[in-house]
Amino acid sequence: MTTTVGRGTPLLTADDVHLSFGETTALRGASLHVYAGEVLALMGPSGSGKSTLLHCLAGILTPGSGSIRYGDRDLARMSDTERSTLRRGAFGFVFQFGQLVPELTCLENVALPLRLAGAGRREAQRRAATWLDRLEVADLAGKRPGQVSGGQGQRVAVARALVTEPAVIFADEPTGALDSLNGELVMKLFIAAARDTGAAVVLVTHEPRVAAYSDREAVVRDGRVREQEPAR
Repeated sequence: MTTTVGRGTPLLTADDVHLSFGETTALRGASLHVYAGEVLALMGPSGSGKSTLLHCLAGILTPGSGSIRYGDRDLARMSDTERSTLRRGAFGFVFQFGQLVPELTCLENVALPLRLAGAGRREAQRRAATWLDRLEVADLAGKRPGQVSGGQGQRVAVARALVTEPAVIFADEPTGALDSLNGELVMKLFIAAARDTGAAVVLVTHEPRVAAYSDREAVVRDGRVREQEPAR
């Protein structure tokens, strides 16, 4: 799939988003646009609100005011079931520590989103095996997460995020638990695979070397966003 980054109607939009946790204000009128096929890095210091904004964009958190729109759909107006369905299909996730299911093999972990979406076991595992191969960890298919290294496990987690071929992948510090060598390998394979599918990537990081893989950056500070103009 070929996508012109930064052109046309945004795929995902945050508009004047406010969110507080008790007396603590996390987002103060944050606005952001995510375009189809682009890699957008959310940068900022710890506590700036960047992970909170990512969780709002993904429909995990609901803003106190403002809106999050995926295409023409307002996530706040969707039911919990509709948001869950969106997260199983149109959205993919990569977390700092992978969050693989320890009781399942790596193949079963990657196949899990497809199984939850209703795919048969054989078809889900066939597609999962293809993605393990693309992330260069096909030999780990029968191993459990506790039997693989951190870098290998993170590549399995990336394969799991991509297996449904989502429109948007949310990655929260995806290399934060890895050494620099493994982090570079994970990012190289992750971004190449995402570009092959045409997925947009929203990447939370505080590391310039990770942000260097993005098409543009948005700086989150004190719950507000300073967004770069998209490439033209």
